Amino acid sequence: MLWLLVAVPVVFVAAALAPEAHTALFVLSVLAIVPLAGLLSHATESVAAKTGDAAGGLLNATLGNLTELVIALAALGAGQYTLVKASIAGAIVTNTLFMLGASFLLGGLKYHLQEFNRANARLQSGLLFLATVALLMPSAIAEMDSTSAAAATQKLSLGLAVLLIIGYGLGLLFTLGTHREVFAGAEHDQENEAPWPIGLALATLAGVTVLVALVSEIFVESVQKAAEAFGMTAAFVGFIVVALVGAAAEMASAFSGARKNRLDLSVGIALGSASQIALFVAPVLVLVSYLIGPSPMDLQFWPGAVVMVLFATITAMFVTNSGRSAWFIGVLVLMVYAIFAMTLYILPPAVK
Repeated sequence: MLWLLVAVPVVFVAAALAPEAHTALFVLSVLAIVPLAGLLSHATESVAAKTGDAAGGLLNATLGNLTELVIALAALGAGQYTLVKASIAGAIVTNTLFMLGASFLLGGLKYHLQEFNRANARLQSGLLFLATVALLMPSAIAEMDSTSAAAATQKLSLGLAVLLIIGYGLGLLFTLGTHREVFAGAEHDQENEAPWPIGLALATLAGVTVLVALVSEIFVESVQKAAEAFGMTAAFVGFIVVALVGAAAEMASAFSGARKNRLDLSVGIALGSASQIALFVAPVLVLVSYLIGPSPMDLQFWPGAVVMVLFATITAMFVTNSGRSAWFIGVLVLMVYAIFAMTLYILPPAVK
């Protein structure tokens, strides 16, 4: 698919010459992200071969989430808080259900039974559950019949943002520091494809991440108008389409790892990315909104989003409890995601 790299300069030229051609820019940006995701996948696997699957999964999740962070910061500066919250909730659900389920399915079609480190999966699911509880509290306060509910929600969101960042930092210390041996992935035989030198892999990671972020900005600017042409609602686009395209780089690495029987890497990317968005990206956006936003942003999500994040977390905890996977487990997880997507497509939430 590397021949699709020609779409990268084409989309930049098209954005400069025809910024109003939203449908064409939408298609070109998707075509450009696909080969960039492939390069990011191979570079991440090369780094993971040197650092181990746990650190490799964290690295891929971090670089992949830079795209979501850049997009959210642009929307934050414009005061589009609903778009920011939709992208956050959609990214969490997409990573937890679609990426994890597809990894189980693709790996299970090649291997009869796959195993992964369930300690890491349990920890990431626990961090996601912590974030879900934090998202429930502002929504519960907002339902109170009180004139001070808005002020209380803002104060609570600020405190929760700091608390979640602390929790995420301590989780990194726990997994990569004090109890690193517990979360080490199983050793896997390398296939014929030799990893890149670490210098080349890191340089590729940095360069491709920047290109993905730039192309994603063009994608987001054109996706709303293109969605109207394709008959999709704004909620469906923000929660499903933007989340899927934004996570393309991480998905490429997760799916490739599953096909190579490196399910520790796949689970680490999927759940690690979701927990990082919930415990780091979302709180950082709340704090940054005090600096660049027209007004401070809170952590109050619409009820449907909180419910979907909660059920996605419960599903992840359920299917990763045994530390084993087969193709049908992936089908079950993907069906939960399909239920959410169908609901949003037919009955979008009443949000601006």
